[in-house]
Amino acid sequence: MAAIELEGLTKDYGEVLANDGVTFSVERGEIFGYLGPNGAGKTTTIRTLLGLLAPTAGTARVLGRDVTDEDALLEAKRQLGYLPDAPAFDETATGREVLELHAAIKGDERSEALLELFEPPLDRPVRDYSHGNVRKLGLVTTFMHDPELVILDEPTSGLDPLIQHRFAEFLREERERGVTVFFSSHVLSEVRRLCDRVGIIRNGRLVTVEPVESLLDRSGKVVRLRAAASISREALAIDGVHDLETSVVRTGGDSDGEGSEITECTFTFTGDVNALLAHLREYRLLDLSIEEAPLEGVFMRFYGGEESTDAESKPGLTERPGGG
Repeated sequence: MAAIELEGLTKDYGEVLANDGVTFSVERGEIFGYLGPNGAGKTTTIRTLLGLLAPTAGTARVLGRDVTDEDALLEAKRQLGYLPDAPAFDETATGREVLELHAAIKGDERSEALLELFEPPLDRPVRDYSHGNVRKLGLVTTFMHDPELVILDEPTSGLDPLIQHRFAEFLREERERGVTVFFSSHVLSEVRRLCDRVGIIRNGRLVTVEPVESLLDRSGKVVRLRAAASISREALAIDGVHDLETSVVRTGGDSDGEGSEITECTFTFTGDVNALLAHLREYRLLDLSIEEAPLEGVFMRFYGGEESTDAESKPGLTERPGGG
């Protein structure tokens, strides 16, 4: 049985169709990334899974329990950890008092080890916490009762690089223990490093659910080359070459660039690298690098044309507080 199951999940607010027939499942013991731009429907899905919103149509199950069945969902929540995008704690309480409250409500199986790992300042009131320290305290409260499933909304926002590294290692260990992790993120390096599979949502509709490796394959390779002698543009008009960008060009053709000669260029290649190398063998290359293309390229193919200029100019998807 899957840890999370959605079948035709729909949430219609009248003017906005926040989720439109969303269907996917999250297997037990996997790390699943849920990705999308602002307003795509991520937050609506998460709130529905938590029972905070009732679906207009379709079904959702968490740990085998229907989210519209209050008693069943309450039972599931005993094995659920949740970290919202903006954790809200009593600002007059100290971190220690917050933990004591959570322990009284849901139990405490492992806070001691979590405190050593994430190091929130327990003896200070929450009102004096930085954003990162609030997030650290939230991570402890999320995992302290040793849940089977955790739902995380932008879990590394505000964390310094050291704690981000610790968190990544911790999540891998949790997966090895059989814990299921469902998290929303716009940090693509984080997605690439941690996720087994990702689901991409756009305008309320699920675009794809794929293993991360499949997305990497789809993004192709970034090829940069510099030749001792010029290479004609036509010589690079082969299957798999995309987004050709020239750095040094000797122009001998018309205004459209026909007949231009290239000595340096960069392009994305989605074909067989061995075939590309064989094709270039007749040229004397001074430099050649082939690197894995960033995931940003894949996501912009899903989102391109409908995002704002600000969002497209940044290295990845951007989130505004409350976006979903």
